[in-house]
Amino acid sequence: MSHSASVGGAGASAPAPVTILLVEDDEVIRRSVAMALERYGYRVIAAGDGLTGLELFREGRHDLLLLDVMLPGLDGIGLCRRIRETSTDPILMMSARGDALDVVSGLEAGADDYVVKPVDTAVLVARIRSLLRRATFAPAAAATGRAVQADPSGRLDQPAQPGHPTQPGPAHQHARLVFGELTIDTGGLEVSLSGEPVALAPTELRLLLEFAANPGIVLDRQTLLRNVWDYGWDGDTRVVDLCVQRLRKKIGAERIETVRGFGYKLRR
Repeated sequence: MSHSASVGGAGASAPAPVTILLVEDDEVIRRSVAMALERYGYRVIAAGDGLTGLELFREGRHDLLLLDVMLPGLDGIGLCRRIRETSTDPILMMSARGDALDVVSGLEAGADDYVVKPVDTAVLVARIRSLLRRATFAPAAAATGRAVQADPSGRLDQPAQPGHPTQPGPAHQHARLVFGELTIDTGGLEVSLSGEPVALAPTELRLLLEFAANPGIVLDRQTLLRNVWDYGWDGDTRVVDLCVQRLRKKIGAERIETVRGFGYKLRR
């Protein structure tokens, strides 16, 4: 699928389509998923094994990676880990069984979310759009000094309206929040611990901002799924638990408290 041609006269061109790297060893599934995504306007680059997928990842720029768990050569979990060594690009894992071990392993390796095959195209596209919104939020806000929201395809569109804790408006642009040794610059979207910068993936950053906007308040998993993962439906709360686990490793396990039976809260 080629990039969109110029429209509207000289100097005007349509934005390049979102590029997805799909790594799936089953040829029938690979072709059907690629065709379905292309119908929604995405550009799909596909690979049939993990090592080829890693090569393609290193060769080009991709907006999102869609990885099957069971792959020949280098499996999806290993591929996810290799990608996470150098990239915070959103990763969506696909599991044939939805097996708890597959799901947890993928999320622990650094995946942002997962779907179970066979997956409904509408659900898959909704998950992709959600991941793209999260991914575009952090770098764009850091670059412009203001929060941004995405259009339905997941691309940047216009400044977000203030009022949502993970989309800070003008009043929050230069807020500097301090929780012990943890400092959060909500304008520059920078996090430091004891003066040292902390590198967070976009989803981890959004989760931390959600906690920081509600210090000392217990947030249940479904609320976090709605506000951080953009889920308009009940999702698997394991993605919340695993992301909290990753965040704790980076900012200190004691900073986020588990309130058993209810959820999590950021200690003041």
